[in-house]
Amino acid sequence: QVQLVESGGGLVQPGGSLRLSCQASGSGFRIYAMGWGRQAPGKQRELVAAITSTGSADYADSVKGRFTISRENAKNTVYLQMNSLQPEDTAVYYCAADTKFHNIVEDTKAISSWGQGTQVTVSS
Repeated sequence: QVQLVESGGGLVQPGGSLRLSCQASGSGFRIYAMGWGRQAPGKQRELVAAITSTGSADYADSVKGRFTISRENAKNTVYLQMNSLQPEDTAVYYCAADTKFHNIVEDTKAISSWGQGTQVTVSS
């Protein structure tokens, strides 16, 4: 099992960009599928982006074309580049890891590792 630490959140104006990073520790990062979820106040956590161990990505419709997930296995790191941010993107963003891509995209309750989260606030 890996431990995850997110960074890169903050306050940004509508239309702006942020890049989140998730540093993983522990063994076997290369075999893990990774994802980014978010949770806004009063709402359930939702998965917004996922990437397989070999680099294939998938996105929620709400962020498709604006967010890009990527991974750098040599650094045990996964990124989320967020462009054209809108107030509705405001949430705590969490990094997720699991050996099964299915859990990342279809069964978030089964995901084995979550980070502690980083706040993203989009406001003028």
